[in-house]
Amino acid sequence: MRVKKIIYWTSTVLISLMMLSSAWGYFTNPDMKGAFVHLGFPDYFRIELGTAKFLGVLALLIPMIPARIKEFAYFGFTITFISAIIAHLSSGDPIMAVVFPLVAQVLLTVSYIYFILISDKKMTMQEAES
Repeated sequence: MRVKKIIYWTSTVLISLMMLSSAWGYFTNPDMKGAFVHLGFPDYFRIELGTAKFLGVLALLIPMIPARIKEFAYFGFTITFISAIIAHLSSGDPIMAVVFPLVAQVLLTVSYIYFILISDKKMTMQEAES
């Protein structure tokens, strides 16, 4: 169980740092406006996406958040990464632009798998106690 928790928290913290860094860039880096235009998105989407990423990170990192809310955050990040891959491929960006969201999705998947494994273990322990 200890190894599962280490893998879960390591992958979750890494993906959270990636998302916080990305969201911070959306709010503070003037070049991001141009990047969103290049991908065909309106500027307000940059603010919306940055806010959603910040809220998703909070959902993943705060232990008291219900599992259902965490699952929404995992799903939202998955949609974000798939959309990023499609947007970069559709805009003719080099294949390296697809690598970041692909790696992020793999890391997110590891976090989610271990979230489920840890949650199932908690459920089994609670059922045994009652």
